[in-house]
Parts: sequence; structure tokens; C-alpha cells
Amino acid sequence: MEVKSVSRILNPPVPHMVGDGFRVHTFFPGGYDINMSPFFLMDYGSKINFSARKDPRGVGIHPHRGFETVTIAYHGAIAHHDSAGNCGTIYPGDVQWMTAASGILHKEYHETQYSLTGGPFQMVQLWINLPAKDKLGKPKYQAVKQSEMVSVDLPDEGGKIEIIAGNYQGIKGNANTFSPINVYNARLNKGGKAHFSFPENFNTGFMVIEGAIKINGSEKADVNHFIYFENTGTEIEIEALENTVVLVLNGEPINEPIAHYGPFLMNTEAEIQQAISDYNQGKFGYLDE
Repeated sequence: MEVKSVSRILNPPVPHMVGDGFRVHTFFPGGYDINMSPFFLMDYGSKINFSARKDPRGVGIHPHRGFETVTIAYHGAIAHHDSAGNCGTIYPGDVQWMTAASGILHKEYHETQYSLTGGPFQMVQLWINLPAKDKLGKPKYQAVKQSEMVSVDLPDEGGKIEIIAGNYQGIKGNANTFSPINVYNARLNKGGKAHFSFPENFNTGFMVIEGAIKINGSEKADVNHFIYFENTGTEIEIEALENTVVLVLNGEPINEPIAHYGPFLMNTEAEIQQAISDYNQGKFGYLDE
């Protein structure tokens, strides 16, 4: 079995604000020209302290069509409402998995109690593309609480792998997906090692959320850096140089045309125009401010 080599270790791009509640580094598609399909976008909110505030910060009502948004909380608390009637709050370790599909309105903001006290805030938001056949399906919402998350303990008290989606060593995570993907939180104790075996053609990237790791016994990646792997080989080993959290992203590419405009991710320009028309006609539902 051949090692999957590191292609690049990427520095965090210059951060920008999404609304007034999310300071993010967009690693892709804007920050770096890398192919992580079916993951279309990754906004990484590195750790920041927000001051206490009565009115919660966040992002107001906005539409989506043609993909899924996946929000993973590491510090702080994030609330969600959408026009399909779904709502929820995620706390550190929890995940919100929203399938926009045919179209949805939603808003995301700091949870009320967190907003009143302030404190550290850290999160990741992914946009996961949907295959063409699923882009106009019914919207849905999956709440994946850390307390209910399937995990695999690593040898020698090295830590554990939390399986958000996909499977690790044959153990399946809770989230349902539309194409083959693996999303894990690898929570490693200092000196702990984790081994991954992925199909050669799947796109793979690791985001170092906390700590630092050595990859395949050689290259080092520090906190807030993204490791982008080659599409050759299958085997990856990481070793924690201190207590570490790594977000693992791996998936089979969706080899279909992409048309992207703002919050819409479709296959053709005509479908983008239809999405804009449907949104303007109120076909994405209604959501209170």
C-alpha cells in the first residue's frame, strides 16, 4: 500500500467577516486553487474572542440552492433557523448539516446566552456540492450532537476519531450524504497516532484546528493550517506533537459542470438564472427576521 503524499501545506488566508458574527479564512475556493470536490467551500473561523453583547451577532436571512451547508462548532454556540421550519443550536463538538437542495432561506447567529457572556469562538463551515440528480430535491436538516456521535478509540490512549459522516475502519457516522464522503474530527493526545486509508482518487484535506501534527513521519503542520493531499496513494498517518484536533475531509469528486453565483451552486447558467427567478418569486419559503 502506497502513502498518500502531501501536495501543499496552506497558510490561513487573510480573514474577512461574514455578517458581523463570523470571522473566517476562506481556504477554498477563493483562498487557494485546489480541487476538494465534493467540498466546494471551506470557511474556517479560527479562534477569536467576541465581547459580550445583548443583540446576537450573525448572518441575516439569505437563500441557498444546489448544495449542503455543514457547520461544525469548536468554541462558542451557533443557532440556526430556516424556511423549512428547522431550528437548532450547536455547542462545541456539535454539527449542523443543512441540505438546501431545491431552495431554502436560513439565518445563522450566535446563541443568546453565548452572546450575553461572550468568549472564545471557533467554527468551520463547509459547502458540499450535490450531484445534479439531487440538486432540486427536498430540503432537510440533520443535527449531529457530539454526545450522539459515533467514535473509534485509538490505540495506546492516543485519542479518538469522531465520525461525523462516512465511515472509519468500517464504523459508520450518523450523517446521511448524497455522495461518498468522510468527515471526522480526529482528537489526539500528545504522541497519539491515527492511520487513515482512503481511495486513491478521493480528494483529501486535513484542517488543524488545535495543536500540531507530523504527517507520514516527516512533514509538520501547525494550528490553523490546511494540508492538501495528492490524488495518489491511499495511506496517511498523523502523529500529534501536542494535544491536537484535526478536521479530516475526504470525498469522491463529483465530475459534473459547476455554475456558481453567490448562494447558488448549480450545473448550468440557465439553472442559476432559474434559481434567481424562483428566489425573487418567493419560492424558497418564508422566514421571520
